Amino acid sequence: MTRREWLGAGSALVLNAAAPRRPNIVLLLADDLGSGDLSSYGCPDIRTPHADSIGAGGVRFTQFYSNGPECSPTRTALLTGRYQQRAGGMECALGVGGVGRYDEAIWLQKQGELGLPVSETSLAAMLKARGYDTACFGKWHLGYRDKFWPNRHGFDEYFGILGGNADYFTHKEEGENGVAFLYHNTERVTRPGYTTDLFVEESIRWLKGRSRNPFFLYLPFNAPHAPIQDPDGFDPKTGTAPVRQGHRPIYAKMVERMDRGVGAVLAQLGAMGAADNTIVLFLSDNGGDANGRNEPLRGKKSSLWEGGIRVPCLVRWPGVLPAGKTTRQVGLTMDLLPTLLAAAGAKAPIGRKLDGADLLPVLKGQKPAFSRTVFWRFKRGDRVRKAVRDGDLKYVAGDGKEELHNLAQDEREQKDLLAGSGADAGRLKAKLAAWERDVMAPRLKPFRGEPG
Repeated sequence: MTRREWLGAGSALVLNAAAPRRPNIVLLLADDLGSGDLSSYGCPDIRTPHADSIGAGGVRFTQFYSNGPECSPTRTALLTGRYQQRAGGMECALGVGGVGRYDEAIWLQKQGELGLPVSETSLAAMLKARGYDTACFGKWHLGYRDKFWPNRHGFDEYFGILGGNADYFTHKEEGENGVAFLYHNTERVTRPGYTTDLFVEESIRWLKGRSRNPFFLYLPFNAPHAPIQDPDGFDPKTGTAPVRQGHRPIYAKMVERMDRGVGAVLAQLGAMGAADNTIVLFLSDNGGDANGRNEPLRGKKSSLWEGGIRVPCLVRWPGVLPAGKTTRQVGLTMDLLPTLLAAAGAKAPIGRKLDGADLLPVLKGQKPAFSRTVFWRFKRGDRVRKAVRDGDLKYVAGDGKEELHNLAQDEREQKDLLAGSGADAGRLKAKLAAWERDVMAPRLKPFRGEPG
């Protein structure tokens, strides 16, 4: 080896040694888990030591929001880093079998286009372009036609249910005449077992197969979404367990079973020596329904009160994020994409507008929490609900009424300030109207009667 070759090799070694390892990412998403359903968020009757450990070893949000008050809207924002309104037709949960539930979604269904278009890109696709192995095991709920499936959105492997409310043991969806939408990649499969356990088992199997590449594991549970069924209540005679809607003790068992699965995934990361270089996040897709606990917040799933959209969010990254930190930074589901891209040293495609904010500097403690203006809109049938939070002020409109609240003084939204708000309500309504114009979906131009 010549001196020049030796010096070049030495320089390469220095550069390689200095280059940080790209972190693995494990994203755990609960379904309809209430803002107060984890022990670390004050829950008195459910034990969640494994999910809580993520916050204890990292950062716990107290002002984190879902992008929507139901499943599909939030999942759209999660994977695109954008307001779900930009995709079109994704402002409420897709109906069983891919049914549209409001005018725009019904129109898209008739065109065969109700689902998340691949053109919207996804977090998985962006990470895959950066060299990541990718997998999704769990509830999809972003389209039933094969052109909307996970494998089309950058996931190397998928196992789970396509829709939103499958029986935990038969995997059949309500109203579909006994059809089970359980898939492995693009093939419908039959697999005995409780869905929470199946998703965890597949996740661990996949993790055991990782070697050199960084990986992104997306584990969207369908728990504790209805039907409320005892994980240990399987009846061989019926092939399932009784549905016990409103039964809090069984709901608690479902959450604790999910938490046990979280613990199994965390244990696998430790066993394979990946825990120290893995970002782990746990959050819910919206507030709890009638089965969950959103106390002390007002409202529940499908509403835009705090109880419908404020969710638990916990994140850890050993050695990078401080342990045991609590942040009041306002965050939304769509913020996770730019935050994780920044952590992975990846970027969104050129020309792709992201609405989410990179929260990594705040989580690291490099920058203080910042004030922001964020928006929501929910549609189902003839109902349209809207909200905007600007700093501590929150304006909510829908169901024939409107209210204004100061969340710093009135987190429970009990005192309506609208009557004496002066210019504040008008300012927030103007911001909301401008946002609605900005997020109009291009693929809905024909529906709106606009030229293409």
